[in-house]
Amino acid sequence: MVLEGNPEVGSPRTSDLQHPGSQSSCVLSSPGDDAQPGEEPIKYGELIVLGYNGCLASGDKGRRRSRLALSRRPHANGVKPDVMHHISTPLVSKALSNRGQHSISYTLSRSHSVIVEYTHDSDTDMFQIGRSTENMIDFVVTDTSPGGGTAEGPSAQSTISRYACRILCDRRPPYTARIYAAGFDASSNIFLGVENESNVLQDGSLIDLCGATLLWRTPAGLLRAPTLKQLEAQRQEANAARPQCPVGLSTLAFPSPARGRTAPDKQQPWVYVRCGHVHGYHGWGCRRERGPQERECPLCRLVGPYVPLWLGQEAGLCLDPGPPSHAFAPCGHVCSEKTARYWAQTPLPHGTHAFHAACPFCGAWLTGEHGCVRLIFQGPLD
Repeated sequence: MVLEGNPEVGSPRTSDLQHPGSQSSCVLSSPGDDAQPGEEPIKYGELIVLGYNGCLASGDKGRRRSRLALSRRPHANGVKPDVMHHISTPLVSKALSNRGQHSISYTLSRSHSVIVEYTHDSDTDMFQIGRSTENMIDFVVTDTSPGGGTAEGPSAQSTISRYACRILCDRRPPYTARIYAAGFDASSNIFLGVENESNVLQDGSLIDLCGATLLWRTPAGLLRAPTLKQLEAQRQEANAARPQCPVGLSTLAFPSPARGRTAPDKQQPWVYVRCGHVHGYHGWGCRRERGPQERECPLCRLVGPYVPLWLGQEAGLCLDPGPPSHAFAPCGHVCSEKTARYWAQTPLPHGTHAFHAACPFCGAWLTGEHGCVRLIFQGPLD
């Protein structure tokens, strides 16, 4: 399923994020036919898995990562429709016995199927996405759980197809990218029952894999996204303002991303997500009769969740390099106002029929009237 892209997603400035993959993956680093030695390959775009704040919880490794750049391959590997066969459904498996021939079977009824054989296309590059770890899969994607986790272990049942989708990119300008449901399996065959209505990807397109949602960013959109240096400069500028806890009067500071998201730092800012007042951590104001996480703000007396603040570090999810002024509720991930309001108003797929706004950095469902809150910091008294 492809959700219509929104050009607003590309409001930001430039993304220098490059996640180098394994040397065996030509998707990430191999130059195209026209690239000269030392030149960067032509980039078609990038896929970002929603629900991760810069990398997978277990770290980005090889083809299993939270973000992947699709670049022009040294040699075209695309395919295009060649011959179409109308055949009785019981004979489909026999007709697909040629393991070296790409083919797709459309089941129209119990007794009627259509087989389309594919041939090499020298004008396109193909990238395949799915849960399978077989060599033909370029981007291995697993189910995303709210909070930025993944469904792992033998008891975790994935809802993502082993061969979920494939993307074909034109090797010539304007480098149009098109997505197709399902990819080719180990036998070069795949069975489909539906076709996409519109499969041209644009900046901001959301791809629902029924277990994870991918965001497509074009090079033009990424040129407007903030860089890691800009995000770090924002963190340092926020800390340089020396925000204080209005009750404890201790100085607060956002921790460095290099620490990773472990236990909150002793200087970590915390927020009452209903009102936006930022404090240091304290143990008073509990309202357990309202819930285990409910606290009463000592400044305005509103009762609601009280959570640590974490800066959003996936630059491709940001709309602009604006200051970290808003936080998603109830998770506490911080970003610019424009970014927060955009994602709070964007319903994301949940299951097969439901949609719900969620934090793009961790996947937590958003709550409250607006899904985000403006942060209210207190400056130093001196």
